Amino acid sequence: MRQLTGRTFTAAVRRGKFLWLPLDDGAALVAHLGMSGQLLVHGTAVAAAREPGGDAARAFLGDPDAPRVDLTATRAPQPASDPDVRPRHLRVRLRLRPIPGDASTGAVLDLVDQRMFGGLRVVAMVPTADGAPGGAGSPAPLIPADVTHIARDLLDPHLDRPAAVAKMRRSNRAVKTLLMDQGIVSGVGNIYADEGLWAARVHGLRPGKTLGPRVTARLLDATGEVMERALAAGGTSFDALYVDADGAAGFFARSLAVYGRAGQECRRCGTLLRAETIGGRSHVFCPRCQTRPRQARS
Repeated sequence: MRQLTGRTFTAAVRRGKFLWLPLDDGAALVAHLGMSGQLLVHGTAVAAAREPGGDAARAFLGDPDAPRVDLTATRAPQPASDPDVRPRHLRVRLRLRPIPGDASTGAVLDLVDQRMFGGLRVVAMVPTADGAPGGAGSPAPLIPADVTHIARDLLDPHLDRPAAVAKMRRSNRAVKTLLMDQGIVSGVGNIYADEGLWAARVHGLRPGKTLGPRVTARLLDATGEVMERALAAGGTSFDALYVDADGAAGFFARSLAVYGRAGQECRRCGTLLRAETIGGRSHVFCPRCQTRPRQARS
């Protein structure tokens, strides 16, 4: 990536599953991490603090003055602080200009991805359509040119929720499909769609146009609340691919109400959960709490 030589990253911004690092020349390095990609920084002063005995490690392991959640399902961070170590499944390595506190050999930014569904690219920035910040992490009203089709994140305070509700209610598609439509709201995947639908007591097959404005707004709120709780717990992990930048697994899998629990009892009413397929994706629901819509007669 010759376009990056000598450039400076000015921020780290996110919208949905897209992450971009604005450059000092007006462009941005855009990353889509797919299902398993990670951006890892090694050899910096921050990474050193995460080493065993460092400030961040002490906070993770139980500093009484540090904010924390129950992370008993995770292991302590194990960052690769040596920039000369090549992580498994390394796809791209960018060497960073050293600053005081970095390792003597310099710092690096690695793209690590076993499945290679994502990637990195340099893209021009354009103004946002609404004049609000492009995403979380920077106040600049700019967004990469090839990310403009992605709607604002469900947790973005600048999301036009009434407009999102209206879009969902104009459609005859299944509401679960609408909830995962990145052109309406971004950031909602299969896990949190199921969890949000259960929390709002809405079956995923309900057509959007059959939902009232209050029910639709409640669904968005419920899904957002689920995502906030999941973020506080480090996300949802099922295997070694789903870990954070320090290699720690997410705790929220232990709190899932429906996803992956077909055949088990509903945590709310005790009814056995069922599973079906909507738009090629699995959907787990409670037949009592989430009434399945009747099939229209032909």
